[in-house]
This record gives sequence, structure tokens and C-alpha cells, in this order.
Amino acid sequence: MGANQAMHYLLIYDYIEDYVPKRAAVRAEHLNLIQQAYDRGEIAIAGAFGEPYRGGVLVFRGESPQAAEAFAKADPYVRTGVVSKWEVRPWLTVIGDGAKMPKL
Repeated sequence: MGANQAMHYLLIYDYIEDYVPKRAAVRAEHLNLIQQAYDRGEIAIAGAFGEPYRGGVLVFRGESPQAAEAFAKADPYVRTGVVSKWEVRPWLTVIGDGAKMPKL
């Protein structure tokens, strides 16, 4: 990855079917973890998909997927099975906060 190209990583979550009631016991811890990562500058933005509420995306900044992977492994949604599947995908951004338009 060249120095002229900003890198973001998408942490993509799939939720279990009945995720809303099952998240209740760990939601505050999950949101606190997100806030801490945001305060450290690791997360740019995060949220859940609208109806149907079957997943979410957290956008991480960085030169490697390490912060996103560590977040998922520590997240109570993952640890308690609210998240049925997660993956981290590199996202080459060309415009927006932290992005750089590639040279043409």
C-alpha cells in the first residue's frame, strides 16, 4: 500500500435472527467498546443496517486490519453469539475523511 493511499478496513457483522432481545445484556459494553475505539481514532464511523436489523459495519482507519480484528475478538456481541459471522475487508477510499484521491 503506497503512502499516497489511505486505507480503511470494514468490520462487517452478521447478526443472529433474534439479535435485538439477545443483545440487551451486553449492549452497553458493546457501545462502550465502540466509543473507546472511536476516541483512540481507530473507528471513523459505525452503525447497524436498518430494517431488517441483520448486521452492521464499523469503519476502521489504519495501515493494517489489526485494530478491526482485535475489536471483533473483544466485542461482547461476538463473544456471546449475537454476531453469527464477522469479517474484516480492506476498503480503498478515494474521497472523504482520511481518504486520498489516487493519482491518475
